[in-house]
Amino acid sequence: MRARIWAATAAMAMAIGVQAATPAAPAASAPQGFKLFRPATPASAPRANAPAPAKPAAATPTPAPAPTPAVVDSEPAIRGYAVPIGGALKADNEEVWQRIVQLAGGKGARFVVFGTASEDPEASAKQVVDLLQRRGAIAEALPVAPKFLWVDLNKVVRDPALIAKVKAAKGIFFTGGVQERIVDVLQPGGQSTPMLEAIWDVYRKGGVIAGTSAGAAIMSTIMFRDAPSVINILKGRFAEGKQIDRGLGFVGPHLFVDQHFLKRGRFGRMIPLMMVKGYKIGLGVDENTAAVIRGDEIEVIGDRGCLIVDVTEARMDPSLGAFNIQGARLSYLEHGDRYHLRARSTTPSAPKLRGDLHDAESPSFKPYYTDDVFHLDMLGDSTISGAMSRLIDSVRKEVKGLAFDVLPRANDPLAELGFLFRLYKGSDSLGWSTEEFGGEQFTVTNLYLDISPVRLPMPLYGGWTPPKTPVPPIQVPAASAPSGQ
Repeated sequence: MRARIWAATAAMAMAIGVQAATPAAPAASAPQGFKLFRPATPASAPRANAPAPAKPAAATPTPAPAPTPAVVDSEPAIRGYAVPIGGALKADNEEVWQRIVQLAGGKGARFVVFGTASEDPEASAKQVVDLLQRRGAIAEALPVAPKFLWVDLNKVVRDPALIAKVKAAKGIFFTGGVQERIVDVLQPGGQSTPMLEAIWDVYRKGGVIAGTSAGAAIMSTIMFRDAPSVINILKGRFAEGKQIDRGLGFVGPHLFVDQHFLKRGRFGRMIPLMMVKGYKIGLGVDENTAAVIRGDEIEVIGDRGCLIVDVTEARMDPSLGAFNIQGARLSYLEHGDRYHLRARSTTPSAPKLRGDLHDAESPSFKPYYTDDVFHLDMLGDSTISGAMSRLIDSVRKEVKGLAFDVLPRANDPLAELGFLFRLYKGSDSLGWSTEEFGGEQFTVTNLYLDISPVRLPMPLYGGWTPPKTPVPPIQVPAASAPSGQ
């Protein structure tokens, strides 16, 4: 059994080096040419746009294939906006809710809401309808959900009256839940339904496609269908139709999107999937945060942040027999920051540009942090974004951490397989920070990440055996009497 699983893991590593040359195939309903808009040149262009990255050292790596072209001119540009929301969107997040309505035309904009993914689609859709209407939209929930047992889904996705409602809308909203329900209903067996085509029609003509959690997962041509364990994805335990599957492809075939991203350490599952499926750019959206995507530009809005993962120049060593990568480029963006897909560059928000620049190559660089840090759970809640913000403002050149299965299954032959993460600076690594909004906020661009397989003996700990030389007892000072007694 052990030999079969290790062989499968090694095969996965070999497959990554081969399959990365093949770009992810668009879903059946996705346009074959997702033409990107060229953004206007920022008035104050930050240095992040220019320098070539320092080449990370790696022992006889396997070179990655040339990047997939980001522009195909055979199809007209999509005029609409895709707004993936990382989940846990709060009712009082005015920036996100109002922006969605504004992009759809403002007050009076018509929305249709799909509670398809939810366990309770009626309640979930009603909540979104109410929140959109508070911001001036005209919203209506459509009865398209597997949990509506009284609905014939095969008929409802072809119902002319419902399709007319979709076509009359300027905005589409997908609630959270289980993303496979959305795909299985609107694109059963990979075949687009008339209702999905109507949604695409709204999007192509300039409408808004927004979705939270599961509604964000469907934005890519490939999505995680059901993959609750990040460490298992790193170990190569994923298969087509189970952990991964086709999405609906609203962001085109060249961008991968994932949600609940920083909260759940999902960069650990994004990078292996990107390498297998040939994606070069990944966008991880955190909770209560949204990314507004139109053409070539991504803008981050909301409470927390997004992580951009660029594996264009990343490499692998298939001889290691388990997943590994050298030189993945990471950028962390927060409220108001923008990322340009064509240029692979970041434009920080105006408050960040007015704030502090963190540039280790500058003689005026005065880092705040001096201590070394090692993270025992690199996949923990916001560990990666915290490590990036700290490293960019540190005298240190790198920070390391581990990821492993703390409670492996009995007789698991991969129980001792863990991963070492090395996050480090390159010559083009930059950061900006501001305290204009109270606490310190960071934008960090072009840090690099290596992931290597390591062995962690199990169990990690055992009973304490006293040393032969007695340990001096801890001296507890006597409590002093309170004054006045």
